[in-house]
Amino acid sequence: MTNLLETFDLTVRFGGHVAVDAVSCAFQAGELTAIVGPNGAGKTTYFNLISGQIPATAGTVRLMGEDIGRLAPSERCRRGLGRAFQLTNLFPGLSVLENVRLAIQAHRPVPRAFLSMASRHTALTDQAMAVLERVRLDSVKDKPVSELSHGNQRKLEVAMLIALDPKVYMFDEPTAGMSADEAPVVLDLIAQLKAETDRTILLVEHKMDVIRTLADRIIVLHNGALVADGDPGEVITSDVVQEAYMGKDLADV
Repeated sequence: MTNLLETFDLTVRFGGHVAVDAVSCAFQAGELTAIVGPNGAGKTTYFNLISGQIPATAGTVRLMGEDIGRLAPSERCRRGLGRAFQLTNLFPGLSVLENVRLAIQAHRPVPRAFLSMASRHTALTDQAMAVLERVRLDSVKDKPVSELSHGNQRKLEVAMLIALDPKVYMFDEPTAGMSADEAPVVLDLIAQLKAETDRTILLVEHKMDVIRTLADRIIVLHNGALVADGDPGEVITSDVVQEAYMGKDLADV
C-alpha cells in the first residue's frame, strides 16, 4: 500500500519540555488511524507539527514523498493536507454557503473555460451545494454561521474540509461538544471518506466506541513519544497502553 504521509523523528521542544519526542510513523492510503493517549500526551501538538501550525525542532514530514517541513500551513493544504480543528475555525459573518464556496474557490480553481463571472459563480455554488447536501446543511445554506448551533458548526467544518478535496484528512475530536443526535452525521461522513481508498484519515478521538467503529489502526502517544502502534484490539489491551493510562482500562477512558 502507498504511504501518503510520513513523519521521521518528528520532535518539538518548548524550553526544556519535549512535547513530541522523535515520532516516526507512516500513514497509508485507504486507512483510518486513530491517535490516542492521556491528556497532555502530545496528540494535538503532533497534528500541529504535521499541518505546520508550529515548527518542528527536529525531524521531517513527507506528504506523498515530498518533504513539506518548511512549507507554510496554506502550502501544505494546497498539496493535499486537510485539517479540521478541535475548535471551530469558520467565517461567522458569512453564510454557510459562502463559507464552503470560499473553500472551493481557494483550493479548487474553476477551469478557464468558464469565461463569464456568472457561469463561474454558478459552478462554485453548485459544487458548494453538493457538499452541503452531503453533510445535511443545505437547508441552512443562507444562514450566517454565527447563528448555527455548535453541532452544525462542526458539521460545516467537515464540509469545508471535504470541499478542499485533500489526500490526507486530519480530524481533531470531530464530535466534541455535539449532541447524541448530531454526532452520527459526522461519523457517517468520516466512514464515507474512509471508503475512498486513495485517501488516508488521521483521527484524534477520546471516545473508544467511535475508535472501535472506525479505526483500522491505533497509535498511542504518551509523554510525547509513540508507545504503541497496531491493530485496535491488540493495542487497547496491551500492557504498555494500560500503563500509559495509569492503570485505567482504556475502554473506560
